[in-house]
This record gives sequence, structure tokens and C-alpha cells, in this order.
Amino acid sequence: MDGASGRSGPVFNPATGRQTGAVDFATVEEVDAAVQSATDAFSGWREMSLAKRAELFFRIREVLHARRDELAEILVHEHGKVFSDALGEVTRGLEVVEYCCGIPQLIKGEHSEQASTGIDVYSIRQPLGVVAGITPFNFPAMVPMWMWAPAIASGNCFVLKPSEKDPSASLWTAELLREAGLPDGVFNVIMGDRVAVDAVLQHPDVAAVSFVGSTPIARYVYEQATAAGKRCQALGGAKNHMIVLPDADVGAAADAAISAGYGSAGERCMAVSVVVAVGDVAQPLVEAIKERIPKVKVGDGMDPASEMGPLVTQEHRDKVASYVENAPGEGATVVVDGRDGVPGEGFFLNPSLLDDVTPQMKAYVDEIFGPVLGITRVATYEEAVRLVNESPYGNGVAIFTRDGGAARQFQFDVQAGMVGINVPIPVPVAYYSFGGWKSSLFGDRHVYGPEAIDFYTRGKVVTQRWPDPATSQIDLGFPQTR
Repeated sequence: MDGASGRSGPVFNPATGRQTGAVDFATVEEVDAAVQSATDAFSGWREMSLAKRAELFFRIREVLHARRDELAEILVHEHGKVFSDALGEVTRGLEVVEYCCGIPQLIKGEHSEQASTGIDVYSIRQPLGVVAGITPFNFPAMVPMWMWAPAIASGNCFVLKPSEKDPSASLWTAELLREAGLPDGVFNVIMGDRVAVDAVLQHPDVAAVSFVGSTPIARYVYEQATAAGKRCQALGGAKNHMIVLPDADVGAAADAAISAGYGSAGERCMAVSVVVAVGDVAQPLVEAIKERIPKVKVGDGMDPASEMGPLVTQEHRDKVASYVENAPGEGATVVVDGRDGVPGEGFFLNPSLLDDVTPQMKAYVDEIFGPVLGITRVATYEEAVRLVNESPYGNGVAIFTRDGGAARQFQFDVQAGMVGINVPIPVPVAYYSFGGWKSSLFGDRHVYGPEAIDFYTRGKVVTQRWPDPATSQIDLGFPQTR
């Protein structure tokens, strides 16, 4: 439906720089209407048997899989990422939908017969009611799937507030879920800015909120949601390090740095933005990365030859470029300047490589969220680990080495939620959970996987007895388990 606020935001094709549409921003009243729609649907959805719910999820999975290319193309035109990357995003989201097809197994409780004389005790998990997701621009299909799939499978109704920069994927998903047979009101989409976000956070009928975005906004969302009595998982920013030890395969490490630093134009919360080169590996590693950068094909995401597309907006592109511009003034060395030879008229920026980056520099401290890779040189393994552990973020980290003992010690020492060993982007498979430590996560439950089922449900323990009425008596003492 069209919005009534009179406010809207532009939608661009980042590859051309041209505006392709506009999205209406919801009023508080329109947010209320979406929540009411979910509230009205909750009773019937919750009562649907697990068998029918699982059957519906299998159907949702099949419809999404059959039309994944269509969804990927939507992502290319509004986000800018290349088609192969967009298809990968849809596939990783689908893995969570597939996981949720097993909801009868995932939501099982426990039972203890004869816990006390004549008494059985069992536990069950029940849905919360209406829950909401506030999602970022960089994964407009996958991150919502990480939220709505486990939430809906667990018996909740869902309100999604996606990024206004690339809204079409969420609207397309809503139509597809209806086509698959999801009842009206179980999945709802609202568009908007802070007005819509605050309305969700303050709404008394929203029981829980999931969020992915920058750390300052994640902190705000968490504080507002919990102050209003809601459950909240708010995933914030990151500054992911990739440590390369002297014994590592330099070629493999350079390939991984290129892939993890410049994939999706660096607009990933799991992107590697700092390569920590230990000891003598530094110079050959810098040379190997520098040699590979010109081979990265930057262009329109629908061109099969393209490996990296534009950034999402002109403003973001210019902000990312400023880190390269300001690097020499802080003492860093610009090895490759991505501002040179930019293709087309869109929001493009070629890969950049900075060397001699130190922890005091903005290029090290800030989450750049673009195709700028920094090299920080240290002498020892201990220094490298200290850099990671002193970072305010703790999302993902990787180590490249041939030494199994060093790798094992690293996963023991490092303070981060997701660790890769010779894996540059350690995003967990769908039957584990995704989330960081420190300022990368506000809340105590990660997204998708087992922790998501726990987040979107609450436990209830039932103690029951079916006695002979003739044995009934008054007992004012504390119940004994005998």
C-alpha cells in the first residue's frame, strides 16, 4: 500500500547512479496497523500444528529456490553487488529456511516421568507473539531470512523494517510467502526511517526485536527495546582482522585477503579490513596482494565478467574514498589507490590497499565498510592477538598458518564470536548461530541456528499429577521431591 506520511526516500541503481524509484516512509499509525495485522494473525498461526508448519516451510523453500535468480537480480539493481554474489546471498539465506523446515525437531521439549512420586515434569517452548526485525542495506534478502524464518517457524508473527536504500527484496519476499501459502498477517513489511524504527521499539505489542547495523544504532536499539521490556538481539559493527603467520602459504593468504576484503565491495560485516602480517611474511604478502588487485574486474553487477560492483550510494562511496585520501597524512602508505580509473557513472570505487596502518589511524579504528584493505605489521603472534583482543569489536577473525598448534592456541586466545582457521570469512552454517562479542553484539543470543529458536520462544515447565481423589490432603510445607 502507499504510505500516508508524505515522506519518502530515493532508490538508486548504484551501477548507473540514476534514481529508479522511491519508497514511502511509514507513519506511526501505519506501523501500528502492521503490528495489529500480526497480532490478529498470531492466534491462528500459533495453533497450526508443527506438521503443517513444517510442510509450509518446505513449500516456502521450494518457491524461493525456484525463483532465486529473480531475487538475486533485484539485489543487483538496488544494492549493486554482482549477480554471483547476490545469488550466494540468497543461497545462504535459504540454508536458514532449510534449517527451519526441521522445526518439529528444533522446538521439542523434555519429559521426566516419575520425577517425584506420582508426578511427571515436562518442558515446552512457546512463541512470544509479534516480533520485529530491522535489517541493513548490505544483505537485503539474507539477513531478513536469518530473522523471519526462525521467528515464523517457531510460531510467531513477524514485522520487517528493511533498509530504505534497497527495499524491493523485502516486498518481493512478502509476495512470494503469500504465494507459498503463508496466512495473511504472519509476515508484514513496513518501510521507513527512524520514525518507523522508534515506533517498533516503543510498540507495546512487539515482544522482541532483532537488529543488524552499525554499533551506535545497535546500542540505541538495544537500550530502547529493553527499556520497553522487549527481548533484543542487536548486532553491531565490526573490524575483522586476518592474521597471517610467517609459515602461511603467501599465495593462498593473498587470495583470501582479496576475496574477503573486496567481495561485495567490502560492504559486509564479516569483511576483512585489516590484515595483520606477522614478521617476515609482511613484504611478500603486500606484494602478492598488490599483484592481484588489478585483476579484480569492477563493473555492473549484471555483467558476468564483473567480480565487484559499486557501493550502495554516492555519499557512502565518497566517505569510503576519504579514508584513502587521508591515509598518507596519518602516516600510512597508499600501495594501490582505488580512486584511480573508476569505471562508469555509478558509485564505483576500485580496490585500495594501504600499508603501514597502525592502531591509532582512522583507517584502522573505523569500520570503513568499503573496498579498502589495510596492512598492519607486527613482529610476533602475541602482538597480533593483542590487536584483536584490544579492538572494541569482536565479530569475526581469521588466522592463516600451517601450524596446527598455533591455530588451536589462537581459537583459545582470541576474543571474537566467529573464528576462521585458513577460512577468511567464517560465517557459520545454518545449524550453528551467527554473532560476535563485545560491541559487535548487544544481547545474549545470536541470530539463526539454535540460539534463534531460543530467542524467539520462551520456556514453560509443567508439573502434573493425576492422583486418586481419596488420597488428597492439605500440606502447607514446601513441596518435596520424594
